[in-house]
Amino acid sequence: MEMIYMQEEMKSAVVEAIRALYEVEVHSDAIQLSATRKDFDGDQTILVFPLVRHVKMNPEALANQLGTYLKEHVKIIHDFNAVKGFLNVVFGEDYWTGLLQWVDERPDYGYKPKNGRRALIEYSSPNTNKPLHLGHIRNILLGAAMVRLFESQGYEVIPTQIINDRGIAICKSMLAWKKLGGGRLPKEEDPEMKGDHFVGKYYVLFDQAFKEEYMKWQTSDEALQIIRDRKVEDQADFFKKFKNEYFNRHSLLGREAIEMLQQWERGDLKVRALWQQMNSWVLDGIAHTYKRLGADFQKNYYESEVYSIGKALVVKGLESGVFYRQEDGSVWADLEDIGMDKKIVLRSDGTSVYITQDLGTASLRYDDFKAERFIYVVADEQEYHFKVLFELLKRLGEPYADGLHHLSYGMVELPDGKMKSREGTVVDADDLMDDVVSLARAESKDRGEVESLSSEEQKTLYEMIGMGALKYFILKVNAKKRMVFNPADSVDLQGQTGPYIQNAFVRIKSMLRKDTDAVTTGEWKRYSQLQQVEKDILVLLKEYPTVLSTATAEYNPSLLAGYLYQLAKAFHKFYHDVRILSAETPEAKAFRLKLAVNVASVLQSGMGILGIDMPDRM
Repeated sequence: MEMIYMQEEMKSAVVEAIRALYEVEVHSDAIQLSATRKDFDGDQTILVFPLVRHVKMNPEALANQLGTYLKEHVKIIHDFNAVKGFLNVVFGEDYWTGLLQWVDERPDYGYKPKNGRRALIEYSSPNTNKPLHLGHIRNILLGAAMVRLFESQGYEVIPTQIINDRGIAICKSMLAWKKLGGGRLPKEEDPEMKGDHFVGKYYVLFDQAFKEEYMKWQTSDEALQIIRDRKVEDQADFFKKFKNEYFNRHSLLGREAIEMLQQWERGDLKVRALWQQMNSWVLDGIAHTYKRLGADFQKNYYESEVYSIGKALVVKGLESGVFYRQEDGSVWADLEDIGMDKKIVLRSDGTSVYITQDLGTASLRYDDFKAERFIYVVADEQEYHFKVLFELLKRLGEPYADGLHHLSYGMVELPDGKMKSREGTVVDADDLMDDVVSLARAESKDRGEVESLSSEEQKTLYEMIGMGALKYFILKVNAKKRMVFNPADSVDLQGQTGPYIQNAFVRIKSMLRKDTDAVTTGEWKRYSQLQQVEKDILVLLKEYPTVLSTATAEYNPSLLAGYLYQLAKAFHKFYHDVRILSAETPEAKAFRLKLAVNVASVLQSGMGILGIDMPDRM
């Protein structure tokens, strides 16, 4: 039998053994394998209990017969021991060197070949009235990581975003700049200011001006009359809830913003020109942020272009009975049969609502790319929206409806609390990235290898470490969980951090700079008497393809992040526990360096999927 390196091959050997011994067919899914516990002798444990019902034997007797057969017929199994219903097998030395060779000979280790399938992943989806913030960072890092995970599994991946470039929020920024900007361009106001920050500043200024207007209005005769008419008892609570109605019916600023939106919808040339100019400032600024975060998009969709295209699907749904029309002309879907409510898809005046846009955009994207998987990376606040959207597309019979997935993620905060962009207290993405890079600089500046670098090389290094710290800290947390991002903790060289993993890679590179010849010889294949710490690393290396597959299937990059930490942790232990460059024999030195090379390769591959660069020095 060929050497067995992967779990499926071991399962096949057990299935073959049961067939030969008992003339019984058992599916490989019934074979349960795990690493042998440290307090028992062995490398891999086969759980015998689930097999008892197939062969009608005592578990310990079955384990002994099975172990005897495997030892005789499977070349790599050197010995075994049975403990009740657990069969612990011991691999021979040739298994471990063969496993290292198997990993070493695969330049794209962990990656599957192209499968001809296509996945479309939507993430980020910014608004063109402000810069990206901390919440966007989590979205972007998750989306970009999922793009690379799906690529690792052989998919052709189309990363897309829908840019929310229309609506009242956009007009607020436009109106504020028109009133207060004095015609100044971003670079004229501040040479260092990016366009998205420039426009975001005017969004905040509008909100501040609106608040002042609203506070002043609350003491006006008109406001007092409304309070009397409505018999208001708690004025503070009333005015807190009345703000939107005030904006739409009483506010002078609100009236101007609404008029600007109406002019935009009518195609007013001056309003459209201002809109295009300010959107271009924001998108140019966001592009710089994307580059730093490692985000890239094959196709951008714009809300201004797609907000009305869902109407054709509504017509189709009316004809098929998916939707129904109310007496006032509005169109609805009744989802009460599956425990959901009734959902409007067209207003009585024929205008679209948000879900109508999403229906149309899904259809448009399918026409554009014929993808079979659609993944939406959107915060958990929109979970119900996507349940409705996916159900409607299924009822409409859309061909991609079974391949839809909402990658829902929780809120991310800083230790000092939440963010409110309209109040000007947003945790800006660019500022946060700069802060983490500065912390990385402070952590690294006293290290000897850093001092030998040029100032430009140091700048590049600090960016790698800082951005690696930020990305890893965000991605190591399961997306479904809310999280607190602590910048200071993220750059710590100890614990589950990006720099801790980068440092393992740097240690390997440092060793290889001192001796590369030993890796190129074949002496490592003659190494025997492996220590447990070396076996532990090989077991982890073997798991890498499975980790990539599982992280993709479960839409969970944190599984990969956790695996990389465990691999780095095992390497740091290996580095401290055994002699590498001064190993006791040439074979041991060559083997340990070859092992380190493959650890570095997997760390670089996995961190690359998370969007993290690996420095040669720290």
